[in-house]
Amino acid sequence: MPKKDESQAKELSFTSEIRVRFVETDPLGIVWHGNYIQYFEDGREAFGRHHGISYLDQKKHNFSTPIVKSTSEHKLPLRYGDVATIKTIYKDSPAAKMIFNYEIYNPQGQIVCTGETIQVFVELDGDLSLTIPPFFKTWKQKVGLLDE
Repeated sequence: MPKKDESQAKELSFTSEIRVRFVETDPLGIVWHGNYIQYFEDGREAFGRHHGISYLDQKKHNFSTPIVKSTSEHKLPLRYGDVATIKTIYKDSPAAKMIFNYEIYNPQGQIVCTGETIQVFVELDGDLSLTIPPFFKTWKQKVGLLDE
């Protein structure tokens, strides 16, 4: 069977903004690197609300989606008061997981950080789902990620 070309994987994205708060900066007034993970979550939550797959939507179906892997690459600093743009990109996968890529931009439109998180489906009773939950398959069909 021929291998699927990864460049043709389906994606879905959403762009949101955050304002850098004083508490998120170090004594030099730049964002401490650990806060970018929080910005990824801000982007994921905005994505979920916009596309109908929020954490609360997942919980209604008796699932949570804990992060099992996260990466980030820092290119430029953000500073106190900056309004940053977060582009959150869902990368479709045939596996029972959610993969998100992130691009964070400063007010000048320069990329300051990129990253990725991988989440798995866990039933609220603690069981890991090895197959795509029915509600998630329905969501993927609704947003055009599945042809079925």
